[in-house]
Amino acid sequence: MSKLYFRYGAMNSGKSTSLLQAAYNYEERGQHIILAKPSVDIKGEDFIVSRLGVERRVDLLVGPDHNLREVFAKISDNSAKNGSPIACLLVDEAQFLSPEQVEQALQIAVLDGVPVLAYGIRTDFMTIGFPGSIRLMELSHSIEELKTICRCGRKAMFNARKLNGEFVFHGDQVALDGIAASYESLCASCYFAEQERDASN
Repeated sequence: MSKLYFRYGAMNSGKSTSLLQAAYNYEERGQHIILAKPSVDIKGEDFIVSRLGVERRVDLLVGPDHNLREVFAKISDNSAKNGSPIACLLVDEAQFLSPEQVEQALQIAVLDGVPVLAYGIRTDFMTIGFPGSIRLMELSHSIEELKTICRCGRKAMFNARKLNGEFVFHGDQVALDGIAASYESLCASCYFAEQERDASN
């Protein structure tokens, strides 16, 4: 039986790089894959972009109302007709999937026999879980943490948001288009220190 995998980490933990490496490994062996990401992720538009400078166009932009299994089946069926069955579905920024789309990813793995590798972050800048990530934690056969370090050298856990160079701890879970937000991966100690500093201002 094929499995649903969730590989998560704080920002800058190499998730997109790891995904692109997995895609390369499949294709090096002559196997065909589908690269997907939620359309709400506007970074790179229809590309998966690694901070190492590697990028690749996705095969599927998943809209918020898409049935992931149905749109996957259309691409997969066309590929199979051309003699190229799909060996794996790889999803970047999987935290932006809806819980229903995560359930559909599980169906692709279990019912359609195609492994699904989902990469994303667990929590937002307020340490609240993304609905897609929560469902991935609940349903995935395999969960793996990709690690990165905080500025202090400890393991980073949280994704702190900055606006105009200052940390912020309130706002929309997803930064809206046009808002110049940046992020820094912090350990819990540094995150709480910045939160206290913000509260005292």
